[in-house]
Amino acid sequence: MMDQVVRRHASEREDAEESESLILVDEADREIGHLSKSECHEGRGILHRAFSVLIFNGHGELLLQQRAASKPLWPLFWSNSCCSHPRRSESMEGAVQRRLREELGVRCALNFLFKFHYQAQFEPIGAENEICWVFIGRCGEPLSIDRSEILATRWISPEALQLELTGSGGARFTPWFKLEWGRIWRDHRQDVLALF
Repeated sequence: MMDQVVRRHASEREDAEESESLILVDEADREIGHLSKSECHEGRGILHRAFSVLIFNGHGELLLQQRAASKPLWPLFWSNSCCSHPRRSESMEGAVQRRLREELGVRCALNFLFKFHYQAQFEPIGAENEICWVFIGRCGEPLSIDRSEILATRWISPEALQLELTGSGGARFTPWFKLEWGRIWRDHRQDVLALF
């Protein structure tokens, strides 16, 4: 009985999330309209605003999450600590903190690093086409994982992650995470080290 209740609530939440309006943007990240989450990810995707958060612990390890099997795009792939989209009329800061609480059960101070545009196709099912804002932060709070969003989590050192990404395990990571980590490793390593 409890499993049925949990599944029903997860299904209701997924339906609500699919109908939420995301912020459509142009190449300069200027807001140009709104569209449902599901429509934004159809075909080759429609350009919209998103964010990625990379959380580190006191040992300098990065929190990775494995996406739930129920995710329509890149299910079971490993990715950054948290990612999502600001909703219509929601500030980026409000959206980021909302998703940290919803997915990981934490709050933490974050530093904005950069934003980038990417488009990535997931089989014929759909695509991401986003201007993604990238944030980093340090968090020592215990995690409270939303299992409808996240199958598993793990902490990894930047050096071990770099080896994984450049080896055969790199295919198990989401395309946006590989792009943003490559830029962080190349251009923002000192920003990461400054967290400790």
